[in-house]
Amino acid sequence: MGLFAPPEELSAAVVLDTFYFYSLAHQASFDVCWTRGSVAETLFAPLMERMRAAGAEILGGHLMTDVDIDQSTGMASSVTCRRTDGTTVVLEADAVVFAMGVSGMQRLVQGVPALATRRFFRGMNNLKGLDVMAVRVWFDKKVDTRFSSNVLSGFQQDCGGTWFNLNDLHDEYRDAPGSVIAADFYHSNALMSMTDEDVVAEVVDSLVSCEPSFAGAKVEDFAVLRFPRAVTHFSPGSYQWRPTQETPFPNVFMAGDWIKGLPYGMNGLSQERAYVTGLRAASMVCETLGEGSPADIKDVEEDEPHVKIAKDLNSQFKRALEQAGILPSPFLF
Repeated sequence: MGLFAPPEELSAAVVLDTFYFYSLAHQASFDVCWTRGSVAETLFAPLMERMRAAGAEILGGHLMTDVDIDQSTGMASSVTCRRTDGTTVVLEADAVVFAMGVSGMQRLVQGVPALATRRFFRGMNNLKGLDVMAVRVWFDKKVDTRFSSNVLSGFQQDCGGTWFNLNDLHDEYRDAPGSVIAADFYHSNALMSMTDEDVVAEVVDSLVSCEPSFAGAKVEDFAVLRFPRAVTHFSPGSYQWRPTQETPFPNVFMAGDWIKGLPYGMNGLSQERAYVTGLRAASMVCETLGEGSPADIKDVEEDEPHVKIAKDLNSQFKRALEQAGILPSPFLF
């Protein structure tokens, strides 16, 4: 279930690239650190406050519906947004960064003629997204678990998931009288039409299978969130349709985990990659406008010595085969 889809639905090149980046080239860095609270509270809330302190205005509840392109310059001059109350507002723009997922970008392209006329944007309609579901369950008693974070598979065909013991991971639940469990499901197509109660029952059954002590715990409260096509599906042939950060419009840029051609050695597909594309997009805006300070983005560390030696030997072997007129095997990297 790597990359959130069944293996037969994944690009082999992307899987190998991800495996190499995270597991082979930098084994010492292959570890996971969780925030001591929700990402929204521990990362995004402080970031938004820092942006406001620097003079930024964050407009929530504004859905972008149109982009106006100045025909004389070929640059974006304004964007139109629809507020939650149904009214619209036009915002002048010196630069635009599309920081959204595949499905959101597809809806925008389909509704904005200026984007739909460009092959760069039309090609995004060939990409796919995967359904995701997030569940949180409060139990009446605290159950100690062997591991704070766990990976699930096999409980639903072609659906993978994780569950986390928030009593161990989040400070706000450390002294809670009962267990608080968060479960995320990827490629959750089969679960999306189920009732919230049935989804929670699936979570409880999975927990009991992993930790039998949950068998006597009662559910006191729960929350179920559904996100249709919210995660990028890196399917075979998808690479050619994934966008670069540069677009046909000089002051319009892209950001997200689905961006291709990112420098700095950042070849993994993850939240970290999305973060780096955001920093680089901001730097590109600074360069285009001729003001501001670009972000300091560091290169990924070089391959570990044993990996570098193996790659060099493989390259030398391939060159020797080519010089001898022997076509290299497709199984040689």
